Amino acid sequence: MDFSWVSFSNSLILGLSIASIWLIAALGLTIIYGTAGVINMAHGEFIMLGAYSAYCLQTYLGVPFLLCIPLSFMIVALIGLLIERGLIRYLYQRPLDTLLATWGVSLVLMQGVRMIFGSDPKYIQMPEFLSSNLSIGPLSLSAFRLGIIAMTVLLVVGIWYLLYRTHFGIKIRAVTQNKEMAASFGINSSRIYMYTFALGAGLAGLAGSLFAAMSIVLPTMGTHYIVQSFLVVVTGGGALMGSVAASALMGEIQSVLAYAFNDTFARFLLFVLIVIFLRFRPQGLFSSGAVRR
Repeated sequence: MDFSWVSFSNSLILGLSIASIWLIAALGLTIIYGTAGVINMAHGEFIMLGAYSAYCLQTYLGVPFLLCIPLSFMIVALIGLLIERGLIRYLYQRPLDTLLATWGVSLVLMQGVRMIFGSDPKYIQMPEFLSSNLSIGPLSLSAFRLGIIAMTVLLVVGIWYLLYRTHFGIKIRAVTQNKEMAASFGINSSRIYMYTFALGAGLAGLAGSLFAAMSIVLPTMGTHYIVQSFLVVVTGGGALMGSVAASALMGEIQSVLAYAFNDTFARFLLFVLIVIFLRFRPQGLFSSGAVRR
C-alpha cells in the first residue's frame, strides 16, 4: 500500500471522532460505576432510548435536531431516575444482583420499544450544515464528526467542573471514597446515588440522540455501543480522565490499524491489545488511589 500523508491525516482525525463517540457513550457508564460501583448492563438501552426520544421529538413534535439533544438528555435522565428509585436503590453493595437486575431492565426496555415502534429502522434528519464536508487544505472533514468532537470536549469539561468545582461534586467524591464518613457530615448517599444514576442515564440519552443522526435507529442499537463503553471504562480504570485517555488511544489505534489493514482486522487487533494490556495492568490506565467503601 502506498503511503499518503493526506489519507493518514484523515485517518487520525477519524480516530479522534471515533474516540469522541466511544467517550460520549462511556461517560454515563463511567459516572455510575465510579460513584456507586454499579455495572449498568442497561446502559446500551439508555443510549437507544435517547435515539428514540430524538426520533419522536423530531417526527411527531417537529423539534429541531439540535434541541432534541438536551431534551433527550432530560427524558432519559428522568427514566433513569425512576428505575433507580424503583429498583436499583435496593441492590447497592450487591454487585451480582445489580448486574442481573440491570440486564433484565435492558431486556424490558428493548422489547418495550420493539412493541411500541416495531423493529423497522427509523431515521433522524440532520440539519443541512451538519451534513456537509469542510475542506481544510487537502483534508476533507465531516462537519458532523467535527461537531461530535466539539460536543465531547464540552461534555468532558462540564463533567470535570461538576465533579471538582461544585458542592455536588464534592458530595459525589465523598460518598465514593467513604459513604459512612460522608453520612457523618450530613451527606445523604441515597440521594447522591439517585442523582448520579439519573445523570449517567441522561448522558447515555444524549449520546443516543447524537448516534441516531449517524446511523439508523433500532431497538437493538444499544448492544453495538455497550461493548465499547465497557472497554473504555475498564481500560481507563473507572475514572473520568482515564476514560478520556482510553477512548483517545483506542480510537487512534483502531483508525491507524484500519488505514494499514482493514476495519475488521483493526478491531480484532485492538481487542487483542486491550486484553494484553489488562493482563499486565488490570487496574487500567488511571488507577484510583481511593478505596470505595
